[in-house]
Amino acid sequence: MKNYDIVIIGGGPAGLAAAVSAKRNGIESILILERDKELGGILNQCIHNGFGLHTFKEELTGPEYAQRFIDQAKELEIEYRLNTMVMDISRKKVVTAMNREEGLFEIRAKAVILAMGCRERSRGALNIPGYRPAGIYSAGTAQRLVNMEGLMPGREVVILGSGDIGLIMARRMTLEGAKVKVVAELMPYSGGLKRNIVQCLDDYGIPLKLSHTVVDIKGKERLEGVTLAEVDKTGKPIPGTEEEYSCDTLLLSVGLIPENELSRGMGVEMSGVTSGPVVNESLETNIEGVFACGNVLHVHDLVDFVSEEAGTAGKNAVAYVKGERQTDGGQEIRLNPADGVRYTVPVSINTARMDENLTVRFRVGAVFKNCYVSAYFDDERVIHRKRQIVAPGEMEEIKLTKEQLLKYPDLKTVTVKIEEA
Repeated sequence: MKNYDIVIIGGGPAGLAAAVSAKRNGIESILILERDKELGGILNQCIHNGFGLHTFKEELTGPEYAQRFIDQAKELEIEYRLNTMVMDISRKKVVTAMNREEGLFEIRAKAVILAMGCRERSRGALNIPGYRPAGIYSAGTAQRLVNMEGLMPGREVVILGSGDIGLIMARRMTLEGAKVKVVAELMPYSGGLKRNIVQCLDDYGIPLKLSHTVVDIKGKERLEGVTLAEVDKTGKPIPGTEEEYSCDTLLLSVGLIPENELSRGMGVEMSGVTSGPVVNESLETNIEGVFACGNVLHVHDLVDFVSEEAGTAGKNAVAYVKGERQTDGGQEIRLNPADGVRYTVPVSINTARMDENLTVRFRVGAVFKNCYVSAYFDDERVIHRKRQIVAPGEMEEIKLTKEQLLKYPDLKTVTVKIEEA
């Protein structure tokens, strides 16, 4: 059995950034395991620009952004294996994987970084009535077909769900000559970034229908059309609001789920809200020496934040392997999401282990206008930031410092909430 200091599961943006960070922080023995035939993950099919503004201070396409990190990993001579499927990880950090060259093999790691990314929700989770004709795709599958395989899924398109991939595919299909008739969204607000609504829908005159869903699918062999209807506050279709749209393609962009079968299998504690692992200030799970970062932890809106978070995970994994982490003393502080805040990452903070600065990321559960993002240290309000608008499609963050937390020696809970102005 081979031994490595750090084994990273996934060679996408999170895995690459974690590996580069670990190497730069002084660990030589690193291995990336990637199931695809190339590094870069989902970014390889994201040929639109808008990546890298935070990380590289310039606008890049997805493949360009990925290539920057691939180049860094190769320069640093980080070992990686492609076409390698990880089957299991034990609590003792023994990784079982397989590929064509070596068959089934095992690797023992001192630390494991989970960076498997996320996958799209399937139509099965939606329960749309009707047959199962050809022409129904997830938005990510359509993106891969158009951008990597050079194939067009269809010519007349309806999109269900206004997640970022759906919005971007509305523009992409239009640029390829298809007619995108409508984007329907079940919620009363869009699940995507504001800039994507403007650049991908408004600029091309594509209507966005909020509080609408698909209630019927026409066609047996090939999709012939869909019926949209407005929904009430409980999500139930309102009779009499049905509208027919003829189309040969329905793209589903109804959310992403962190890819966590391996994490569950090894006994990692999971969050019911994010469907990702519960982590502390070091991005470490409940299993010592197992870290998580990127979309496997919680679904991000910008890849720059994935890379930043993965860099932190890589650095903390190094401190764990080298035995440099302070474990004695320190306050154990719980983070409590409340009043509009759905979750926080991390979930807990130990002041002895934390860096001087800590970014707490979270998402809200509805659209709030003219509000404050507030943080309470137990009962005292310490952060109170005015915001014009916060929305579920955009990730929010607050910064905490070690110095700030140590001023409250008996602190038990930091509550993050949205308050009305």
